[in-house]
Amino acid sequence: MKTPVAEHLISGDLTPSLKPLSIGGLEVGFPVTLGALAGYSDLPYRLLCRSLGAPYCVTEAMLDRQVLAQGRLKKRLVATDPSDHPVGGQIMGHEPEVMAQAAAALDAMGFDVVDLNFACPVRKVVSRGRGGALMKEPEAALTIVRAVIEAVPHKPVTLKLRRAFHEDGRTAEDFWRIARGAFEAGASALSVHARTVERKYSGRADWGFLAALKREFPDRTILGSGDVMKPADALRMIEETGVDGVLAARGAIGNPWFFRQARDLAAGREPYLPPLDEQREMIERHYGLLCEFYGQGRGFKKIVHTCLQYAKLHPRRTDLRNALVAAKTEERWRAVLDAFYAF
Repeated sequence: MKTPVAEHLISGDLTPSLKPLSIGGLEVGFPVTLGALAGYSDLPYRLLCRSLGAPYCVTEAMLDRQVLAQGRLKKRLVATDPSDHPVGGQIMGHEPEVMAQAAAALDAMGFDVVDLNFACPVRKVVSRGRGGALMKEPEAALTIVRAVIEAVPHKPVTLKLRRAFHEDGRTAEDFWRIARGAFEAGASALSVHARTVERKYSGRADWGFLAALKREFPDRTILGSGDVMKPADALRMIEETGVDGVLAARGAIGNPWFFRQARDLAAGREPYLPPLDEQREMIERHYGLLCEFYGQGRGFKKIVHTCLQYAKLHPRRTDLRNALVAAKTEERWRAVLDAFYAF
């Protein structure tokens, strides 16, 4: 499963305020990257984003035991491609020995980075002591970090964190204990979503926290996320906070051109706006990759769902979304594309 990479996008010049991103000894380059997106950052979507200038991508979060299990689900979760590099494999769990085994497995599979998710705010994840639950258990989190780094000593290990667990500040110091301890243990970078676990995705992300974090660790690699809904937001986050790179997540859903647009802005150009015919071609291309990856039945369900996100680029987004919701068959879905994306 391959898709061509637009070389002129990869080699675009950076403005003086942007520096190339590196993670450990891994040279990434352009500092706007694709973060983990549950249900979206699978191999098909990563390949589309790669073809439009995404220099680094992170997989969907995978349970450590899923990585170690056998079967179709594992194959889909860990699937990659020669053109899907550098890529980070993101894992969640709460048992140090199992997380270490999963990290070693990702290393053997050829992943370039092992990313530990201590940030997921989903209730069923937190209730099982995984993801964001580790934000209030700094010693448990650091035991996992040390075990993973020992298991993959020559591979960059990064952490995905949130600025705290509780909104009221009760666990604010726990973040700093995890951050300091992780770097002391040998972590290559921190990726920080500037909301608390309790806040999930509501309210505004606290970019001031990212700025304070970078001041605390000026010589360490810090990646920021939260409220990066447009390419201009990514560049503004770097400028305002000093972070070394940005993980675009929700803002990149349905807009694989996000990375080309960010490169345009960084080079002083107007951001590229794909015409409707190109949007249609990208949707068709995405559908083909999904069918190849999941099979036609599941591929169709996923493309209809994802088209609700592609619709945000359409001048008649509300009408399009309503029509897509009513499209229960492939024939009806194609009729919607014909009506809204006329060549």
